[in-house]
Amino acid sequence: VQLQASGGGLVQTGGSLRLSCAASERTDSSYIMGWFRQAPGKECEFVAAISRSGCSTYYADSVKGRFTISRDNAKNTVYLQMNILKPEDTAVYYCAADRSRGWGNPRILTEGGNYDYWGQGTQVTVSS
Repeated sequence: VQLQASGGGLVQTGGSLRLSCAASERTDSSYIMGWFRQAPGKECEFVAAISRSGCSTYYADSVKGRFTISRDNAKNTVYLQMNILKPEDTAVYYCAADRSRGWGNPRILTEGGNYDYWGQGTQVTVSS
């Protein structure tokens, strides 16, 4: 599957953005979807994940209550709604797809190496 992330941009502190990740094929029955981010000089970190059905989600503590991951399986698209943005949210955001593993273990969901496919990334910059 090919993933295309979009929706990044420049926003002020406290603002909102919605990222989209369009997949080249149906993902609802096959892929757990996740968002990761990488800030300059830092390692890639997990942001959020959503189960194949969309019924279950998991978030990093740093974004819990501010970000919402969702999926529209009819459009083969996953979204990341980001509210109350902070300067520390500045990063390149990547969407990823995990075909192989089951849902439920946070250690598996949050490890980038467990995802099989990655999009190209979209830049999010939050100005203070």
